[in-house]
Amino acid sequence: MHDVEPGLKRYFLWLLFVGIALNVPGLWLEIIEPDGALYATIAKHMVLHNDWINLWGDGHDWLDKPHFPFWMAAISYKIFGITSFAYKFPAFLFWLSGLFYTFLTARDLFNVSVARISVLISAVALHSTLANFDVRAEPYLTTCIVAAVWHMLCVYQHKHWLHIAAAAFFAACAIMTKGIFVLLTIGGGWVLFWIFTSQWRQFFNYRWWLMLLLCFIFILPELYSLYAQFDLHPEKIVFGKTGVSGLKFFFWDSQFGRFFNTGPIKGSGNVTFFMHTTLWAFLPWSIGLVAGIVYLIRFDTNRNPIRWIIYGSTLLTFLLFSLSRFQLPHYIVILFPYFSIITGYFLFQQAENVKLGVLARIQQVLVFLFALLVVGLAYFAGLPNAWAVIGFAVLFVIEANIISYQNPLQRILYSGYASAAVMYVFLFSFFYPFLLRYQSGRYAAKTIWSTNADAPVTAFKSFSYSLEFYAPGDVQLTHTSEQLKAFLAKKPCFIYTTPDLADSLVKSGLSAKVLTEPEYFRITRLKGKFLNPATRSSVVEHRSLLYVR
Repeated sequence: MHDVEPGLKRYFLWLLFVGIALNVPGLWLEIIEPDGALYATIAKHMVLHNDWINLWGDGHDWLDKPHFPFWMAAISYKIFGITSFAYKFPAFLFWLSGLFYTFLTARDLFNVSVARISVLISAVALHSTLANFDVRAEPYLTTCIVAAVWHMLCVYQHKHWLHIAAAAFFAACAIMTKGIFVLLTIGGGWVLFWIFTSQWRQFFNYRWWLMLLLCFIFILPELYSLYAQFDLHPEKIVFGKTGVSGLKFFFWDSQFGRFFNTGPIKGSGNVTFFMHTTLWAFLPWSIGLVAGIVYLIRFDTNRNPIRWIIYGSTLLTFLLFSLSRFQLPHYIVILFPYFSIITGYFLFQQAENVKLGVLARIQQVLVFLFALLVVGLAYFAGLPNAWAVIGFAVLFVIEANIISYQNPLQRILYSGYASAAVMYVFLFSFFYPFLLRYQSGRYAAKTIWSTNADAPVTAFKSFSYSLEFYAPGDVQLTHTSEQLKAFLAKKPCFIYTTPDLADSLVKSGLSAKVLTEPEYFRITRLKGKFLNPATRSSVVEHRSLLYVR
């Protein structure tokens, strides 16, 4: 038995509990704009109108992402009501399931100890935790991918036939979350494994073809929804033109169109983008990941070819992302289970190597650096209760240094969790609550609820996804004076707009009262001038909420 295994078994469960607990506070914070609040509003529209087929966002038919995440959020709304927690909770459950499938995958490809280390790493990787707070598609997609791969592993090992259906189901859910390109991440590693080991018969194995057939059957609800919303209505204006096919967009434009930059949604990419993105997104384990990749390439002597089902998928997906012209940081999250397994395998293999102590000391230094960073940011931004930031940061630094460690592996894991605690307590208890004060739509919605929750609401020549989500019912978007005039026939009502427009409406004779003028800043694009209290007022805007009597 490996010398580190008994100790790892003892502290695994309580350290995992800490990791999960660090992710929980973000569930109760408000939804952040723009994407999270937009997706939450699309699901809200489903529930308000009892329409599970048509996606509606930005005031028009919405064709960008498939339905699955919206269906999950809408089901949660039905149970818990339309709240921030209800929107995030199903994604959190998927994330928990993803930890479970990460454990199973690492256990069956390596051993139980590697599985435990991998789960502990994955639980507090930075962008994974941020994805549980700023929920988009990634928690769903990540779990569906790793689950499909593990069930395929069971199919390959000729286990119960139900694994064929399970693999097809999770693959279908992944497709209905992001599109057909996820099949590359799910199956790319398998194809490389079969090629490297000359298992040509696998390409004709009925089990895989049955899985693909079931996968197609499982995505029929998505295909029908797209057909009913768009293909049956060529008169609809989508992306500025008519005759848009939802099915064509699903199978081509949303995937290949983005990769080749020929679709309606374009971007500009850089081949090095995901290299430097991974270095910060996978904190506090980035150095361990780099070391793990080097170890696999140069020093690993146990080259079990079946492990290529994750190595190959990681390589192919990373290359695809890097070569694509449409790049966003959160895309890389779907590879975090595999990154965690690669890092976990390296740490386990080197657990008794004295050189691992160097990485352990680096992890201890990171705790100190994170503490300095959050304390400095708290004081620079003038956050309320900055003294409390110092208190908890010092506490975690001391804790990481006074604990008696049995081996470098334990020191690395404990220091990583101390770093995570410094980051996430600061983010979810101090930093994000401060930033969310500048989502003006949320504060306008609070005023609407307390004034007259039955009155209709419009956003006039101004826009806020948080207003759309948090306001009672639908928010009508008005872009012209004629549209506003027609809306005003519904008095009493609310108008959300800019202070200049509010002032001009009142001066024009409109019988209205300005109830609140909340501050607005796009907090997903932070700037030094905003963080600095001395210059914050120069970049912060205001919005006005009018109550028309």
